[in-house]
Amino acid sequence: MAKRDYYEVLGVERGASDAELKKAYRRLAMKYHPDRNPDDEDAIEKFKEANEAYEVLTDGNKRAAYDQYGHAGVDPNMGGGQGGGFGGGADFSDIFGDVFGDIFGGGRGRGRSSVQRGSDLRYTLELDLEQAVRGDEVTIRIPTLEECETCDGSGAKKGSSPVTCTTCGGIGQVRMQQGFFSVQQTCPRCHGTGKMITDPCTDCHGQGRKEKQQTLSVKIPAGVDTGDRIRVSGKGEAGLNGGPPGDLYVVVSVREHKIFQRDGKNLFCEVPISITDAALGGELEVPTLDGRVKLKIPAGSQTDKLFRMRGKGVTPVRGGATGDLLCRVVVETPVNLTKRQRELLEELRETLQEEGSKQSPRANSWFEGVKKFFDDMKS
Repeated sequence: MAKRDYYEVLGVERGASDAELKKAYRRLAMKYHPDRNPDDEDAIEKFKEANEAYEVLTDGNKRAAYDQYGHAGVDPNMGGGQGGGFGGGADFSDIFGDVFGDIFGGGRGRGRSSVQRGSDLRYTLELDLEQAVRGDEVTIRIPTLEECETCDGSGAKKGSSPVTCTTCGGIGQVRMQQGFFSVQQTCPRCHGTGKMITDPCTDCHGQGRKEKQQTLSVKIPAGVDTGDRIRVSGKGEAGLNGGPPGDLYVVVSVREHKIFQRDGKNLFCEVPISITDAALGGELEVPTLDGRVKLKIPAGSQTDKLFRMRGKGVTPVRGGATGDLLCRVVVETPVNLTKRQRELLEELRETLQEEGSKQSPRANSWFEGVKKFFDDMKS
């Protein structure tokens, strides 16, 4: 099935900024994360699709290639990258030069270098909110390709070495005559390296690399959020024929918290209060990521009133002032009342009705508006 446009996947315009990309990715990641959609294959695929789109569009080089060539610019199967990640790979001069080089006088005289940088790897790391806010050090295990120790990455059996390709004579390309055109193509036997292995290593079967599980300790800086990436240099796949390894990109995904919601550097929480505390005022203990603190509730507080606790939010990972904790109070109506409690509330209701608008200005204003509405209908 054809891949969807990456901008369409994230729901952003082609000129979207990094901040817009991050916001769009975070929304999709929260919606389609496997933890929130167990056994939902469609959600899992959409989560993977969003990850792939975000990985490409937040990398300047990959985004430029994608904008110019579409999926061919970043798809390893189409020549734009390498399997297992986005590192290395042939550029577009290789793709088109092989076919049209001789026609325009740009043919190559030798094969491509057999030394290639290893692919980059991507690992999605799930963190609790506390870990993301305070920072942490976590151990992860990732499958990767490492240089074969038996053949030192050459792919040839110990004591032997690669030999000149007999098909292309070591230049890495072959020439084909098609009518009036002379077309030069990458050698199908040595894949452009100009070398071939006649006696392959028995451990890696001539590949020069072996798949292994790599255990790494990754430091998580304080203040990271969903979509942030941590680059671990040199911990990607091993290069080919002695080439440098790629990098590992650890992509952060913060789990949903039971109490707090995060929006940038600010935290939000909902605090239920009794009808008596709302009416009379009081002092409550509310949670923060640093422990419990006292919150003063003024008399006459209404549902949805916000109380700001400065400096109790998140310190951004890139620096700046620490955010705030915003507590939204919700007045809770009591249930399962005793006989005495009902009697007291009945007495309270009677006294409130006697006083009228003094104790319930909002309700009184609303009823006045309703009365005027019906009066206008009659006139």
